[in-house]
Amino acid sequence: MAFRAPSLLALCAVTLLSGCSAFRNYDSELAQTNQQLATGNVDAALTLLEKNNSGDEKDLLYYFEKGELLRAKGDLGGSQNAWGQADQVVGQWEDAVKLDTDKYLAQFGSFLVNDKVRRYEGYDYEKVMLTTQMALNLLAANDFDGARTAIKKTHEREAVIAELRDKEYLKSEEEAEKEGVKTQYKDLQGYPVASLDAPEVVGLKNSYQSAFSHYLAGYVYEALGEKDLAAPGYRTAAELRPNTPLLEQALVNLDKPAAGDESDILIVVQSGLAPARDSIRIPLPLPISNNLVITPLSFPVIKPDTSTAAFSQIGVDGQQLDLTALNSTTAMSRRALRDDMPGIIVRTTVRAITKGVAQKQINDANPLVGLAVGIGSAVLEGADTRTWRTLPDTTQVVRLRLKKGEHQVSLPSSVGGSLVKINVEQRYQVFSLRAVGNQVFASGNAAQVQSSISPTAVASIKQP
Repeated sequence: MAFRAPSLLALCAVTLLSGCSAFRNYDSELAQTNQQLATGNVDAALTLLEKNNSGDEKDLLYYFEKGELLRAKGDLGGSQNAWGQADQVVGQWEDAVKLDTDKYLAQFGSFLVNDKVRRYEGYDYEKVMLTTQMALNLLAANDFDGARTAIKKTHEREAVIAELRDKEYLKSEEEAEKEGVKTQYKDLQGYPVASLDAPEVVGLKNSYQSAFSHYLAGYVYEALGEKDLAAPGYRTAAELRPNTPLLEQALVNLDKPAAGDESDILIVVQSGLAPARDSIRIPLPLPISNNLVITPLSFPVIKPDTSTAAFSQIGVDGQQLDLTALNSTTAMSRRALRDDMPGIIVRTTVRAITKGVAQKQINDANPLVGLAVGIGSAVLEGADTRTWRTLPDTTQVVRLRLKKGEHQVSLPSSVGGSLVKINVEQRYQVFSLRAVGNQVFASGNAAQVQSSISPTAVASIKQP
């Protein structure tokens, strides 16, 4: 294995460059923020977000979270502005990747710097869901042309990601062979391997393509009369989630438009919160200065959200209808980690060996300095726990045809037992509902939430 033995100066530089970000506990920050959201206190959630991001330079996660919280507060315009800032950051990432992919991969593949100290660039599924959520905001205002633009960007972004990941995973394999790292995540004793090998994770084509995003694309194109674009959207969604009647029926119904007095309605129900990332320490035997040393190394694990009870039906005008699940952020997050683990293991292992060799050199020269550096290194080492936490976990839909006018949607008592009054005005119309804890949020002026239990148990998103 090719070892790099940095000097004390190099190690200290890394420590200084880490700054406060190395000590930031993002999981804890967002747990408090989401607790406020789940109790309906969106203003308190926003206050916490601002408090934890008081510096002038805002990162991608700040805009991710702010956009979702403003959406819950009812400020769809502010939500779009925040997500627009996030989209610019992701756009800069895309430009860097397209300009020189090899250079980008070389920078990202650096072994010396801990992952949690790097600038957060977002996971692939977060980048794709960003423009999908932006499209939902626009559809809440019946802006199908604007939603089409967001959807087009989603498809273009997927293409950039696909090309990059093919090269990245190949490079990761080459680096592992070069460094002599043969450990796989299945070899990590005590690691929750089953969570990464679950059928719903392995069954995903990749970590970033969402059946919901492509189905929504098909629906928007169909509403705009672009059947030649709608069909590929529905077809891709069906490929991503096989044996789903809703997706197969969408293709069949392309040539069967709603009757003159009916509207084609899509109700989108997003529930729960994206899973957290935690850090777990696994002892591994590492060759350091010709000795095999048992060294505890930190690796990320996914912790599913438990804030919101699962449900699979909603009522429409008194009739119970089955929801079709088209997206699971938990499954996508686990798939992303599953795909990233080889690279994480290589970087973590090589960094630990490099620091171990340097630590021995420092100890031999000055034991007290070596002790201080060792303590600092132990504090800084840990898995990256940053991730977009306010992002909805499960996305389910029901599609039906309704006559224009007012209708009533009811949600299960497990999520507040809320009633939502929807006003069908357009030939094609999308209604977005969000359930967090026992709170229910509804997007746009055409949907109003009315609680059947307590007026404090619900919140309604109003189009400003």
